[in-house]
Amino acid sequence: MKKNTILISFLFLGTVLVSSCTNDSSADLSDIDELDEVTYTNTVKSIIDNNCIMCHAATPVNGAPMSLTTYENVKQAVLNRGLLNRISRAQGEPGMMPNGGTRLPQPVIDQVQAWANQGLIE
Repeated sequence: MKKNTILISFLFLGTVLVSSCTNDSSADLSDIDELDEVTYTNTVKSIIDNNCIMCHAATPVNGAPMSLTTYENVKQAVLNRGLLNRISRAQGEPGMMPNGGTRLPQPVIDQVQAWANQGLIE
């Protein structure tokens, strides 16, 4: 008998907890971009350093047309040189970056896109 009482108590408590965790309105939900500001310094620089600098160094190598070593370099690459297009291309598609490498994971590309959408903040 005591086991049944404990079980019923747990079931009741679980029902109360689950039913109290609802959201009937989307008005109080925020877009992820509003919650997590993506800046060059806190996010994008490490993406570029880990995936692009081997060719886009201060003195570019392997046919890279420009350096991506500074905030201004990367900002100009997004604004004027199609960086987002190049990193967003399908694996093996001509012009995909990193050249000869594996396409960046979509969440990484999304971070660079969020940075651009938020105004390319340093």
